[in-house]
Amino acid sequence: MNRRTPLFAVIAALLWVLLGPVAGPAGAHSTVVGSDPADGAVLDTGPARATITFNEPLQPNFPAMTVVGPDGNLWSKGDPVVAGRDLSVEVGELGPAGVYRVAFRVTSADGHVVDGERTFTLSTAGNGTPGPAANAQGSGNGDGGVPVWVFIAGAIVLFGAGLAFALFGTGLGKGKKQQ
Repeated sequence: MNRRTPLFAVIAALLWVLLGPVAGPAGAHSTVVGSDPADGAVLDTGPARATITFNEPLQPNFPAMTVVGPDGNLWSKGDPVVAGRDLSVEVGELGPAGVYRVAFRVTSADGHVVDGERTFTLSTAGNGTPGPAANAQGSGNGDGGVPVWVFIAGAIVLFGAGLAFALFGTGLGKGKKQQ
């Protein structure tokens, strides 16, 4: 048996114990548990408000929510509102029949930004007046920011590399005879 095997097992156990609690909460940010209208719903008339419901209360800081129609225009009116676990925005009378995208971005209770998109289909055209053309940032595709897991993975790799260098880079693990 290699002399390094027990040492490797001890290092792996230490990393698990020390970094396990850090990795757990990182994946615990808010998740969508429902929406009104429901994702994929087919409606004869548009809703007065679009609402996304999460599994935990949200931070009211910097919410974003838009309703974009099949014509590429905004159909949401006003600013989004956070109320506990719900994020919502007023929707005016809708226009063309087709698929409407409800894009959202909100800060979860643990500080992580959560974004996504839901859709519903309007089966009968309405008489509403559209807002301006939607831009790329209002489409719910994210902001191009770096996810937090990248930083956690980088910290684990750097910590492991530093520990390996400290243990093996000093010559103790190179088979030198000790006197």
